[in-house]
Amino acid sequence: MRKLTEKQKRFADYYIELGNAEEAAKRAGYSARGNTTKLLQNTTIREYIQQRLAEKDKERIASQDEILAFLTKVLRGEETEQIPMAGKDFFELVENTPNIKDRIKAAELLGKRFAMWTERQQIDANFGVQIIDDVGGIDEAD
Repeated sequence: MRKLTEKQKRFADYYIELGNAEEAAKRAGYSARGNTTKLLQNTTIREYIQQRLAEKDKERIASQDEILAFLTKVLRGEETEQIPMAGKDFFELVENTPNIKDRIKAAELLGKRFAMWTERQQIDANFGVQIIDDVGGIDEAD
């Protein structure tokens, strides 16, 4: 990938932030009218934008390991949630550990992930194969 100029990089970063090419071009120091199409068609800028968006998606979306770690914490009762408790003259957040239903559900999901609930049956068949040639040949057609 070719190197972006500082101005192109600013445009791409503003475009990712704002989602508006004209405004991004103005903020980066370009005249908005003629340059937005050229800037968005520039392969180096497009690649940079795609790369940055992919990085942002990685940060936003949980990985498999992160999900498995969370489910394991729930199963073990290590993960807590805050539940609001309110009365006539008070309000507080109370830390609550997962109840048994939540822990069972986490165990089920982990079990499904590791295929623990599928029955595995092994069938050993030890028998011989017998081939019977009862198809008539050309000579037997008479």
